[in-house]
Amino acid sequence: MSILVSYGNIVDSVFSLIGNKENDITMSISWALSQCPVFMDNLVKRICHEALNLNDVTIYNQQWEENHGVSDIEITDHKQFYIVIEAKRGWIIPDREQLEKYSQKECFTKTLYSHKHIVTLSECSEDYVNVYKSYAENNTLNGVKVSHISYKEIYKMAEISYHQSSNKEKNLLKELINYLKGLMTMQNKDSNWVYVVSLKDSCPEGCSLTYIDIVNKCHKYYCPIGGGWPKEPPNYIAFRYYGKLQSIHHIEDYTIERNMHLVINEMPDCQWDRDHFVYELGPAIIPPKTIKTGNLYRNVRVYAMFDTLLTCDTISEARAISLKR
Repeated sequence: MSILVSYGNIVDSVFSLIGNKENDITMSISWALSQCPVFMDNLVKRICHEALNLNDVTIYNQQWEENHGVSDIEITDHKQFYIVIEAKRGWIIPDREQLEKYSQKECFTKTLYSHKHIVTLSECSEDYVNVYKSYAENNTLNGVKVSHISYKEIYKMAEISYHQSSNKEKNLLKELINYLKGLMTMQNKDSNWVYVVSLKDSCPEGCSLTYIDIVNKCHKYYCPIGGGWPKEPPNYIAFRYYGKLQSIHHIEDYTIERNMHLVINEMPDCQWDRDHFVYELGPAIIPPKTIKTGNLYRNVRVYAMFDTLLTCDTISEARAISLKR
């Protein structure tokens, strides 16, 4: 099979040829909705919380209205519902001012639709948005319901719709699934690089557990996003303390939080100013022999390949061999 490479990237979906900016993403999703009735039905049902008879649905992209700006996607059957979707790339939530303008659009103020919705779309999980959003009181703006859907949920919705669709629609949904997979902040499942961090045998402020306890008892680890820390979750993470490598874990899942009490009960119930990854750790892989730290600064974080960590005598040696490869 031939491989298509565009601007240095492998193209594994026809939607990738459109691009990966916000307008490109919404155009791709809109096309899939217009061509796959099951996908459309599942999305509308998710937003309106009931199954509607979808006939003669119109989808608008980049719909402009004076004084109310340009919306990314608008969906309506001209009888029962009107949905405005505002999409953002990454872990971003649209600001209140933008959504206020949408809530005053004529499609909401001059119609009698029983379902009127503004939906934000980004990588943010619904739980994350519910904790940190400040753009709506009681999930409404000027009488219009406001909710959030993540790209991960759209991805899963496309997978579910795939199994309920015709062969022609399946082909298109498969392209969309591959496209969305490349957009989301996801682990590189094929990577055998391990992120090695050091743990203190002390407690975070206001917490009864030590950093070591949080890993060993809660099976979690948290760290800032970016600024010297990973911007995307690694596949594997390893912990060193007491002068040696203690364990390696696969990262099974992750969330983004600012209040650690929501995921670790012993942590204080307070909101931080910065987003943190919270990793859900898989079972510990214990090294078969003593692997000392070696020539590394006390708190330095390094990457090394999985096999080198289990065969070398020190972490610093494993790192050097991995980099040489």
